[in-house]
Amino acid sequence: MNLRSVFPPMPTPFDDGEVDLPAIGRNIPRWMTAGLGGVVVLGTNGEAALLDDAESDNVVAAARSHVPRDRVLIAGVGRESTRATIAAAERAARAGADAVLVRTPSFYRAHLPSSAISAHYIAIADASRVPVLLYNYPAFTGVTLSADLIGRLAQHPNIVGIKETSTDGAQFVDMAAAVPDRFTILAGSAPGAYTGMCAGARGAILAIACVLPELCLELLALVRGGRNAEALAMQQRLTPVARAVTTGFGVAGLKAAMGLVGYIGGDPRPPLTPLAPDGVEQIRTLLHAATH
Repeated sequence: MNLRSVFPPMPTPFDDGEVDLPAIGRNIPRWMTAGLGGVVVLGTNGEAALLDDAESDNVVAAARSHVPRDRVLIAGVGRESTRATIAAAERAARAGADAVLVRTPSFYRAHLPSSAISAHYIAIADASRVPVLLYNYPAFTGVTLSADLIGRLAQHPNIVGIKETSTDGAQFVDMAAAVPDRFTILAGSAPGAYTGMCAGARGAILAIACVLPELCLELLALVRGGRNAEALAMQQRLTPVARAVTTGFGVAGLKAAMGLVGYIGGDPRPPLTPLAPDGVEQIRTLLHAATH
């Protein structure tokens, strides 16, 4: 299983409020043709928190039918309880996921010491029939996985990587020093992708890869080739639109951007709302600047 590539965190398409499974089959082949390493489903951008279990399982199965076996299908399975996360990981594996991505539980974060978080991940990794990736996203969860804890969890043979959303290069340096070589660090925030790749990340899971996959792959290739000035220029080219479709406009912005470049994004599921027309025009302008 090759995790050392770029992966798009697929937004879940909806049609009149219901999951649009045929649209999944139209988006994924185009991403695969671009050369991406696979697809992440049911992540933050996949509106996983707004889907029920049956819908989630259907999304994984639909994606599996379009992700070639030589690419990687990663499914987000994070739940608040260890028990529910283990059950979600089992269902995802049965539906065809090659690996599962597990966010930190957060509802009771004030009473979750690192020992409890460690026990949570170890229990999931022990039970999961497919490899486990950690997901460190303190901006959403309020819980931070320290480099020390990541290093200890990385010793588990079924914990194989992490999506790290920090844009702090020092966090990547510390993680890279703490984990074995078989463990893959994936940059999880496009504005910090260049920094992360220079400091230990071997690939990335980036929302902007849903929209501009070729440019994201070029950024990774430039870093790997040691062409740092060109890589920095590519980062600067990607950052404005990347910020717009994440921290700027969120899921609605990402889906609007996908629609502007010919993918099927559609509207988010309530309570999220579609992007207003002026926001769409802002993204259109940013996309033009990034691609011309």
